[in-house]
Amino acid sequence: MSSGPSIDAVLADLAEEFDLLGDWESRIGYVIDLGRELPPLPETDRTDANKVPGCAAQVWLGVRGEGDRLEFAADSDSALSKGNIALLLRLYSGRTPAEILAFDARAALDRLGLPAALTRQRANGLNAMVGRIREAAAAAQAQK
Repeated sequence: MSSGPSIDAVLADLAEEFDLLGDWESRIGYVIDLGRELPPLPETDRTDANKVPGCAAQVWLGVRGEGDRLEFAADSDSALSKGNIALLLRLYSGRTPAEILAFDARAALDRLGLPAALTRQRANGLNAMVGRIREAAAAAQAQK
């Protein structure tokens, strides 16, 4: 499996896309569009164990090991939450646990300006999604 662009390169591309969009209404619309592009989540991943606690909406996050990398699949019953998780999957899916754990998600999301554009409850949900991804990476790394 090829590694593709670095996580920092993906973040730089996202930041450029967000800058081109300008206002927050356009940016939130773009995030929602990202969610519409997510492939359907297999029913086997729609379990209570895969639900992300702390989100305003229902969010499911499945993880699979692919060699030394983690692949994530996700869905939500909310368009905005689905968009937020799609953005996170763009950053994190296909990465090694070490790459995921070394990446400063808070700084990345601040660079995109996402937490400031969301309600406190939605921002907490976004942080919970990042936390679940980092937990999966830590668990995978501990298994080695």
